[in-house]
Amino acid sequence: MLEQTKTGLIVVDVQGKLARMMHDSEQLIGNIVRLIEGCKALDLPIIQLEQIPDKLGATVDEVQTVLATGQAIHKTAFSGCGEPAFLQAVAATQRTQWLVCGIETHICVYQTALQLMQAGHHVELVSDCVGSRTPANKELALAKLVRHGVELSSIEMCLYELMQDCRHPAFRAILPLVK
Repeated sequence: MLEQTKTGLIVVDVQGKLARMMHDSEQLIGNIVRLIEGCKALDLPIIQLEQIPDKLGATVDEVQTVLATGQAIHKTAFSGCGEPAFLQAVAATQRTQWLVCGIETHICVYQTALQLMQAGHHVELVSDCVGSRTPANKELALAKLVRHGVELSSIEMCLYELMQDCRHPAFRAILPLVK
């Protein structure tokens, strides 16, 4: 069970033209924005990754706007875990449960989620907030991650699981995000 005081969010490589090439990209980007807004309402730490931004471009405006003060950690390895600054940021939060969203599901999201889990973290992929250029690659990655022990969730499922009760102070802020 996700717990608010133990959970953080990792946003993987929602960048430039590549983000627009994802299958159903408009919906995907909108979902990621809603997830970030929900996590901010719950005061969860958010770690943002960017894969070689000088070549792929910066995080798309819609996502960067809701991240506001978020400073992306730049990486060259496909997995965020290949970047020492990312591992330091994860450790600094003292969180043990991680929601993961972003692109591409079968490359950077897959490798980051798997290596986080192998490092002892509880990892849940927010399935309506990850994407690949083809649905087949996304489905393959989700199936393989589940076989390795990563769990799947959705925006609505994880936000309600984190709140646990309609009397939660963030409920009114989160409700419009899931309707």
